[in-house]
Amino acid sequence: MYCKSNKLRDAVVLALIAGAGTTGSAFAQNSGAATNLDRIEVTGSRIRQVDVETAQPVLTISRDQIEQQGFSSVADILQNISAAGSPSFSRASPLTSNQEAGGQYIDLRNLGAQRTLVLVNGKRLGISPAGYQDISSIPSVIVERIEVLKDGASAIYGSDAMAGVINIITRKNFDGAEANVYTGQYGQGDGKKQTYDFMVGFSGERGSVTMGAEYHKEDPVWARDRWYTAETDPRNVGGNNTPVGQWGNYDSGLKDANNAIIWYAPNRGSNAIGGSNFHPQNGDDTSNSIDQMQLLTPLERRSLFVNANYDITDNIRFTSDLGYTKRSSNRQIAGYPLQSSAVGAQMAANSYFNPRPGTAINWRRRGWEIPRTTDTDQTTWRFTAALEGSFEIGDRYFDWDAGYLFNEADTNIINNGNFYIPAVKAAVGPSFKDPTTGKIVCGTPGNVIAGCVPWNPFAGFGTGAVQNSLDDPAVRNFLFKEEHAIGKTKTHDYFVNIAGSIITLPAGDLGFALGYEHRKEEGGFTPDAIAQSGNSTNLASGPTRGSYKVDEGYLELNAPILADLPGAKELTFNAATRYSKFDTFGNTTNNKFGLKWRPMDDLLVRATYAEGFRAPTIGNLYGGGSQTFANGFQDPCDVLYGKAANSARCLKDVGANFRQLKQGFVPITGPNGNQTPVPFVSGSNPFLKPETSTSKTVGLVYSPKFVQGLTMALDWWKIRIDDTVVSDSPNAILNDCYVNLIESRCAMFKRDPAQGGIVSDLTYGTRNAGYYLTEGFDFDATYGLDTEWGHFSAKWATTYVSKFEIKSTNDKGTMPAQANGFEDYFRIRSNLSLGWNKGDWAANYGVRYYSSTKEDCTPGYSCTDPNYYSPNAGKVIPQNRLGAVTFHDVQVSWQAPWNARIAIGANNVFNRVGPIMYSQGASNFSYYGGFDTGRFLYMKYNQKF
Repeated sequence: MYCKSNKLRDAVVLALIAGAGTTGSAFAQNSGAATNLDRIEVTGSRIRQVDVETAQPVLTISRDQIEQQGFSSVADILQNISAAGSPSFSRASPLTSNQEAGGQYIDLRNLGAQRTLVLVNGKRLGISPAGYQDISSIPSVIVERIEVLKDGASAIYGSDAMAGVINIITRKNFDGAEANVYTGQYGQGDGKKQTYDFMVGFSGERGSVTMGAEYHKEDPVWARDRWYTAETDPRNVGGNNTPVGQWGNYDSGLKDANNAIIWYAPNRGSNAIGGSNFHPQNGDDTSNSIDQMQLLTPLERRSLFVNANYDITDNIRFTSDLGYTKRSSNRQIAGYPLQSSAVGAQMAANSYFNPRPGTAINWRRRGWEIPRTTDTDQTTWRFTAALEGSFEIGDRYFDWDAGYLFNEADTNIINNGNFYIPAVKAAVGPSFKDPTTGKIVCGTPGNVIAGCVPWNPFAGFGTGAVQNSLDDPAVRNFLFKEEHAIGKTKTHDYFVNIAGSIITLPAGDLGFALGYEHRKEEGGFTPDAIAQSGNSTNLASGPTRGSYKVDEGYLELNAPILADLPGAKELTFNAATRYSKFDTFGNTTNNKFGLKWRPMDDLLVRATYAEGFRAPTIGNLYGGGSQTFANGFQDPCDVLYGKAANSARCLKDVGANFRQLKQGFVPITGPNGNQTPVPFVSGSNPFLKPETSTSKTVGLVYSPKFVQGLTMALDWWKIRIDDTVVSDSPNAILNDCYVNLIESRCAMFKRDPAQGGIVSDLTYGTRNAGYYLTEGFDFDATYGLDTEWGHFSAKWATTYVSKFEIKSTNDKGTMPAQANGFEDYFRIRSNLSLGWNKGDWAANYGVRYYSSTKEDCTPGYSCTDPNYYSPNAGKVIPQNRLGAVTFHDVQVSWQAPWNARIAIGANNVFNRVGPIMYSQGASNFSYYGGFDTGRFLYMKYNQKF
């Protein structure tokens, strides 16, 4: 009665699965699953069935396809599918240092990684407090195939399944052993990647054990070693430096002809003491912070995954998975750009190092000697245990399973390179040279401050361990404190499911699936006490800790309406509903409907309508406030670029001729906003409601009989997400105050008259507002041809985005942002893979295409479309068109007679560079994080035993 009881039936089922993987792996007919009897469970449905074609579009990446690629991780493989969006926490975000740093996440349709649900063997992957699922915890050696459901599925799987579902299916019932080596590096000689893994397994008459282990390591790539990231703006080589340099400078008290402050920097080689050893700051006294930044972060990962199953009886099986991952990553960015005015640490008038004795002065100094580093270690455990089986009532089979899932992740983060503010204040406070020892000490004669170490911020980089510079170990130990943060998440999930058929309709059996799930999510993150206190230049943040529970029940029905009739070889209707009760916001019910119509044998018409939701995460609900330097901040009162410049409200608050200041406390130079010179505070909201979504798909799958081996699919899709959880952004608050004249919003921030009236104190949280709307088409084609010269195959997958709108407010007066074709969003992504094999030899050639995009024009530079009219904004917004780019991959492999496979290849074989995105903020690189960063050469060796 169980799978071992009918080998012929099993062979037929496995042939169906294999056939779907080779002739239509890009389409919905691919199944995903674990089989008991002669029915299989398809990703996106709980009903087990013989037919592997469904009403919803599913992309499958088989084990063979994984091995034919030059990517060594599950994340890299998924990031290069056409439906993938911008990578989260990627190389394009060098300042990322949160709990998720070092992990790898997948974002479908550019709707955010938190809105894509990841499963392992149909069960949820663990989730961080912020709602991210780290797919790097799954070793690639254990993966049998990856199924990507490009449709909403909250009615089947619950929260987060809005943009789609990724189901990673592991290898089971493996007999024997194999070992793999993967190594490669970029043509520039950096970014080396190494993977060493092995598989071992055995199976007996009643059970099997399969185990896979992996060691993976990636070396860093430094931003300074790529021309397109060596400068914040590559068009202005040498002109992107910041005035907060590694040699220090101070406010001279003088102003130039434009009424700007003249800053003085120390003469090189001097002792940087006394005004005569300084000169007006020039370009040589500034810093290119990118010189100390990593483009690709180094990481190291050890993983173990074990699958075991045992047939207790012919009808009951015990199955279990155990996963372990230890991940370490190290991120480095430039030393902190310390500004005395930002931390309230003026140099005392009677400091020994004051170049203007008798006057307290403002000063600036970057901690170049001690770059900021974030060392993240995370240990993840995953355990599932279940009983599954089948039984008969009359001539009907029923399948059931009941079990438990546990996932735990422990995170430890060590931060270095941030100044301890109380120590800085003391170190630049009063100081003098002790006549008895000849040493400079804190305090005044007769009142020495014990434990304090004076600091001369004008003793520039390279001075050496003298003159109380940052190279002096005593100074470094006094000014810098190592900070420790810890995080922990836990998932407990109890589930029970039953599926089968109820009655026989004229066209077939009415199938059903029914289930219940109880899940508890716990999570917390505790920053170092120094960071919590705000006494560090590390962004201050409070602890996050909380939990929630959810009870859910679902019902799914699959009803065959017509079969084997003219014009209706098959007509099947599918419906599902899920009721979810959360102890945080209450309950929600979500439904899904699907239709599958086959008017003739070689044509399938399919359509779905699905409701979805995403519950607020622990971080959304219980996150502590944290400081952040807001990017893209635009003050409406700025006299040159503000929307409300010199309005009555602005004149009241800041007067005429107000200029917004950016990092370095210098005026902004463009209309796109800049990073704030002082941090704001963002927080959480315990009253958030879930996001809701609707998704629709209509598609065709065509396998013409007159062209054997050819299958084509075209799917239209549309997804809208409402009540999105968004930050109540600083821009929205100020816009409401000065443009929309909402008085209550004006009370949410303060200005600092001493800094010219800039916004100096602003706290904002999250809220449900606005929407995402995206629409487009997926086209897939696959073809296989056997000839006397070998077997040829072709796979082509293209995603075309016809619309992408984002709105973060509920007001009717604000038009949505049209993101498609702008910055990181591509209208078209297309992948073509050509394969050939004959005998022991095989070759694969891949093409990855990214269409052109647009970005806001930068004042002072050429602009390709200065008269571009934005239909959404209802006005002209000058745009700069960025070209398309295509990356080419190649691999050649040989099957050796000693049961080994050797492959060599190159990703981005022509060393193409994507277009530079100049509108990226000053804290980001001007290069899209999904593009290749050079020609990557690799070798793979597989040995079977």
